[in-house]
Amino acid sequence: MKPGEHKLGDTRGRFLQVIKNGREIHDVDWTSGRILLSNRRLILAGTAGKRTIELSAIEKLGGRFDVNQRIATVSDYFSIHIPSGVVLLAPVDYDEFEIDFFGALLNSKQFLARHPAVAGGVVQNTEWEKARLKVEEEAVSMATVGGKFVEIRLDDIGAIKTGERKVVDDVRSLIEVEHSDDEGTSLQTYISGPDRAITFLYSLLREGEELSETSIELSETDKQVLTALYSGVAPFDIPDFLGLDVDQVEELFERLIDHNVVEEVRIRHEVQLNARGRNIASEAINEQ
Repeated sequence: MKPGEHKLGDTRGRFLQVIKNGREIHDVDWTSGRILLSNRRLILAGTAGKRTIELSAIEKLGGRFDVNQRIATVSDYFSIHIPSGVVLLAPVDYDEFEIDFFGALLNSKQFLARHPAVAGGVVQNTEWEKARLKVEEEAVSMATVGGKFVEIRLDDIGAIKTGERKVVDDVRSLIEVEHSDDEGTSLQTYISGPDRAITFLYSLLREGEELSETSIELSETDKQVLTALYSGVAPFDIPDFLGLDVDQVEELFERLIDHNVVEEVRIRHEVQLNARGRNIASEAINEQ
């Protein structure tokens, strides 16, 4: 290891380069070997030799490149975009390596954050603060210089957007991520930083958003209940608020719990929206 460099991960897996100099390679096959990760580089050691990829050379992540059946049958792999093309990486312990990998790309970077930028649908008068991130097993944690601690659970992301906006005194890349606090209040946190770091963070948070996306069929009454909960109506007030029978609402809550759209807080079906439910309710409001 070089001075200032330390090892973060050491595992086995498969890897290959699927795009080289802008051209897809269709007859490529996986190479098995050792995958080493440090805070500065990625080392792929196989029977044909050793390849080093500097983390600073990684431009972006993501995308499927199933150019042949041997690649298509692997469900989990990283797509690493570098100047010479795209390298695919499939470590044996994918989940554990993913934490280390995103941590290597993000944990040492400095960001700016507004938290909460929106709480319960109401825009907050919060200022941008310097912040550091830490990629954890099920969440992205963030600590600001002002003493705020924010946990964005990856399975609790309702929506995420990326773009550019004036931050402090300059136009910068940023992410707007919708999640919730421990009490179930819907929050939006804005995070800005270097373009590459924002690209990597978006890739990680987008995985969390996909966990919350849904294609289930809901009735108009279901959507009305979700919209009411999203607007702050207490579960026990739903029957009077929407003019529904109590037993009908109880059955509806049971169905929404089964669909993993709301979470049961107490027996007698006091419920609160989770990320999937907030996503559906937000879309229902936009359709009105």
